[in-house]
Amino acid sequence: MFRNILLATDGSAASAHAAKLAVRLASAHHAKLTVVYVVDPYPYLGLGDTNPMGLHAYLSSARDHAAVAHSQVVQLCAAAEPPVPVELRLVEDVAAAKGILRTAQDEQCDLVVAGSHGRGGAAGLLLGSVANKLVTQSPVPVLVAR
Repeated sequence: MFRNILLATDGSAASAHAAKLAVRLASAHHAKLTVVYVVDPYPYLGLGDTNPMGLHAYLSSARDHAAVAHSQVVQLCAAAEPPVPVELRLVEDVAAAKGILRTAQDEQCDLVVAGSHGRGGAAGLLLGSVANKLVTQSPVPVLVAR
């Protein structure tokens, strides 16, 4: 049924749970798993003089965090039976939901899997702000893992 499943990860516990679910689904459907990590725009631009080293440090840290999150999913894919083919994507300087939806479209994914709470924490109350945007704006089905 599914050929290409998009997993949105941010390294949180909720996205780790979503990753396990996405890998099981991809394995059962013999689907490819595309894993996206979105780096939000640098939060301090436009607040007077900006230190370029702050932007560099922010991006470097975010890329390191993305590499860790990606490697955890790669390990899950390799351990699955049958193993799941995986492609990794890093999207920078865009809001999380927009980056996830753009990647789903660009990669022609037929399902999006995401955790119910990640970086947004309690900001989205019951569902999570990013998950809520995915559910309401995605042209393909979205599976939200609690």
